[in-house]
This record gives sequence, C-alpha cells and structure tokens, in this order.
Amino acid sequence: MAGTEGKVVAITGASSGIGEATALLLAERGARLVLGARRTERLAELVARIERAGGSAVQIRTDVTRPEDLHALVALATERFGRLDVLVGNAGVGTISPLDDLRVEEWDHMIDVNVKGVLHGIAAALPVFRAQGAGHFVTTASTAAFRIVPTMAVYAASKFAVRALCEGLRQEAGDALRVTTVSPGAIATDFAEASSNSRVRAEITKMRDDLAIPPDAIARAIAFAIEQPADVDVNEIVVRPTAQG
Repeated sequence: MAGTEGKVVAITGASSGIGEATALLLAERGARLVLGARRTERLAELVARIERAGGSAVQIRTDVTRPEDLHALVALATERFGRLDVLVGNAGVGTISPLDDLRVEEWDHMIDVNVKGVLHGIAAALPVFRAQGAGHFVTTASTAAFRIVPTMAVYAASKFAVRALCEGLRQEAGDALRVTTVSPGAIATDFAEASSNSRVRAEITKMRDDLAIPPDAIARAIAFAIEQPADVDVNEIVVRPTAQG
C-alpha cells in the first residue's frame, strides 16, 4: 500500500508539537489515526478538529513508560480499524541540565520515556506487524543523536540509544517491515519548558526563538517516509533549520 490514504497510523506524543502536526497532516492526506498522549483534553480537541475537517481519528490516554498503555494503543487500532499500518513513536522528553546538577530522577525519567518508551512501542506493535506481514515503525530521535553538546549528555545518550535500537530493528525486520528514524533539529515547540535549570531553559528558548522551524517540517518528513511504496524503506531523515550549525 503506497501513499497515506486509508492507512491506519498510531502516534504517541500526539497532543502537541511534532505529534500534533503529524496527526493533522496525515489526516489531511487520508490516514486513519489512533492518537495517544497523557494530556487527554488536548487529544480530545485534536480529534474533534480532525473530525470537523472530515478526517478519522480516535484517542486513548498513553503513557509510554507503561507497556500496557502501548498495548492498549495498538489494540484500539486493530479493534477500530482492523489493522495497524504505522506506529509513529514520537513521545519524548528533554529535561536538559548539566551533569553537575545531579538531577538523577530527571535522568531516569528521560531513559524511561525516550528509550524504554520506544521499546514498549516495538513490543506492542511488532507482533501485529508480523501477523499482518506488513508494518512501519517511524521513530522521532534528534540531532542530539549525532552531536553531543554540554548539558545534553543524558538526553543525547537516550537519542543515541533510539538510533541504535531502530537500526537493529531495521536489520532484523526482514523484507516486509519498514523502519524510519527522523531526527529533528531546533523545532518551534515547548521543548525548552521541560528543563528545570533556568539558565539552560533560557538558552534553549533563545535558540528556538532565533532559528527554529515549525513542527510541520518534521510532519512532512514523516509523511514522506510513510507514503513510499512498500519496497522502499526510508531509514533515516535529519531535518534541521538551515541556520542551525
């Protein structure tokens, strides 16, 4: 199945930013959406917006640190639409701070969301994709998976892990499943708000205000990977502002 028309796409972290933009773009292109996030009120607003525009979407509260939530997300797709074609693993957190801050709980949370959350999605969707004989994992990483800078050691480590997991999955996937990793640079989202270090938060906010590109730039990259014919696997896409060094 080429294109996006009629495909069933589940998206984690769908309530804002890249997830929201991806949901809106794919709905416009005819995908049937299963949207997951922790903020159910925002999810409900997004579903209503999609439906008003003639699209098809359902929602379920999804905390990617809970394996059962990912299984419920996948189950909702198969129960409502009979299959799942694409899992967009977009949920992520960036509680950025210097290692000297010793914010160990924040480190643990980043690993739980950014790494274990991806694994939980794989565990939920892979058996369904195998049974169908087709499926597509699209996972959001970061340019931090390519370049480490001060204050981002743990965040970068989590995104390096995401790239490693997705590459390993790609190699094990065989000729029926597709695996795509999308790595955004500076994007105009509320990413900076997660940092509890005021200096770091101000620096990230300034970079965003100076050069960030909108979330729909990443949504278009995701859509490009999804719409390729089944025998074309777009493995990695890096999207950053032209002005970003």
